[in-house]
Amino acid sequence: MLFVGSVSPPASAQTDTVYRYIDPNTGFRLGHYRAPTPENVPNATRISLAQLRALLEKSDVALLDVMAHTGAGPDPSTGEWRLSEMRKNIPGSIWLPEVGKGRLGPLLRRYFRDNLEDITGGDKSHIIVIYCIADCWPSWNAAKRAGEWGYENVLWFAEGTDGWLEADLPLQEAQPVPIDLE
Repeated sequence: MLFVGSVSPPASAQTDTVYRYIDPNTGFRLGHYRAPTPENVPNATRISLAQLRALLEKSDVALLDVMAHTGAGPDPSTGEWRLSEMRKNIPGSIWLPEVGKGRLGPLLRRYFRDNLEDITGGDKSHIIVIYCIADCWPSWNAAKRAGEWGYENVLWFAEGTDGWLEADLPLQEAQPVPIDLE
């Protein structure tokens, strides 16, 4: 197996099938997204719950939830996401479903890039915290991708809403940002 972008399994897991879904050319996870993730992400820094809470108290942080949606996807005429299940996320978060896929088509790529630009005001040094749930490769993929696009302060909260809930912290009902179809 070939591992790209510093993605390599621990020595004890060299034959673990978890890593067989990594694209050898890009280093992104391409499927079976709910599985144990590596400890680190290339071009991003993993943070703990305590670090996240401290950041939220002191800094202007862009919280980005990349959890996949459940439903029919964006309405082709309006770009509004058609959801069959509600999502709750960390208060103050922006929800961009599907941007953590291993391969992004042109529409999702533009959706992710445009929203990163909007939430950071074009400042690539702005702090961005990316998460979804525990054992969530989409958050890993999205953090890696944002770092590759030149964002300098990408933080990955690997425990996501699961870790937030385990600490008895409140979640809020979330609405995904619509996709601009123009």
